[in-house]
Amino acid sequence: MSETTATVPDTGRIAVRRIDGTILAIGLDRPAKRNGFTPEMALQLADAYTELEHDDTLRVGVLYAEGDHFTGGLDLPRWAPKMQAGEPMWPADRIDPFGLREPRRTKPVVCAVQGWCWTLGLELMMAADIAVAAHDTRFSQLEVLRGVMATGGGTVRIAERAGLSNALLYLLTGDSFDAADALRMGLVQKLVPAGTQFDEALAIARRIAAAAPLAVRATLANARLAVEHGLHAAVAEHASVQQGLARSEDAAEGVAAFRERRAPRFQGR
Repeated sequence: MSETTATVPDTGRIAVRRIDGTILAIGLDRPAKRNGFTPEMALQLADAYTELEHDDTLRVGVLYAEGDHFTGGLDLPRWAPKMQAGEPMWPADRIDPFGLREPRRTKPVVCAVQGWCWTLGLELMMAADIAVAAHDTRFSQLEVLRGVMATGGGTVRIAERAGLSNALLYLLTGDSFDAADALRMGLVQKLVPAGTQFDEALAIARRIAAAAPLAVRATLANARLAVEHGLHAAVAEHASVQQGLARSEDAAEGVAAFRERRAPRFQGR
């Protein structure tokens, strides 16, 4: 999906393009190195997520990767000096693609993975909102085999979705697991034939983009609130948020479209 692999620098890049005017496709583009993730790619990825967040014409992102693999993880030799110095992976003023600190994105991201989805790749996938995996995908959170622990949310999100013992089976051994196991544990939502994962993720993104933008963001925020702060926190703010949505132009358009039996034309207002 990139222009040509010949134009990709040795440090890799993040390929960004708009689809339908409302969807931002964000691609890991270093296929010759199994998309080994470099500091240069990290900066560009944070920039892409920040563009998605702040451009009002964009409604949803699709995170994917060029080539046969999503990513083999960090290109450790390039990262070692930064890790030793304790430098953050993402600039403090950009959106955190891991979603572990502010500023956090408020728009949904659908992720498509294939081949190797190692370490950082698994964490980026779990930080997205919906994940589509090719049948050939293999996952691993193998940091303990390198003398460190997962720092991009792996220890938290696998336990949250798969249960503590399922998480520890893979976090403590570094063992890999396949796409069927990822589906069983709730880490991915759909399995598709290899080579079709981007198309399926894009189809989902298009359905999200067709929905009312304010309602989509409010729904995402409320669901996150329930997971991170509990049922009562999410319920406590639901009525006031719903009232605001009901007074929006989009809600009026939704009612009008229903009455007129046509597709709604939401404007995010």
